[in-house]
Amino acid sequence: MSKVEEKLAELGLTLPPVAAPVAAYVPAVLSGDLVFTSGQLPVVEGKLPTTGKVGAEVSAEEAKELAQICALNALAAVKSVIGDLDRIERIVKVVGFVAAAPDFIGVPAVVNGASELLGKVLGAAGVHARSAVGVAVLPLDSPVEVELQARIKTA
Repeated sequence: MSKVEEKLAELGLTLPPVAAPVAAYVPAVLSGDLVFTSGQLPVVEGKLPTTGKVGAEVSAEEAKELAQICALNALAAVKSVIGDLDRIERIVKVVGFVAAAPDFIGVPAVVNGASELLGKVLGAAGVHARSAVGVAVLPLDSPVEVELQARIKTA
């Protein structure tokens, strides 16, 4: 077990299996020393725990927890192409999308669910640049979606 996965365990979390793509793409691509993940939904055991707009059907607190699940799924996608999460040198960029009700303005706080998890698990290597974007709708009516870019240690 990697140190990253040990840290997840200390937090009471486990790395899930890689979420199956919902369209024509792969979960992650390795290019040189960078891994780019596809947008990860908060899929748990093959399905979304909830759907809808944040600020309407989904609370901001629940959406923040869903963003954490997205980050876990993104880490699983990274592991699928590099084998060992201890090879992560730095999370370079996180992009979070929130399906927001028209009057919902707390998009950055929702995406903090992903950012805070990465910081807890990876320490300084988890501190990253970020975009948090409110959108009208996401795939499968998901409340949140997160993608990331990670720089890895090469041999």
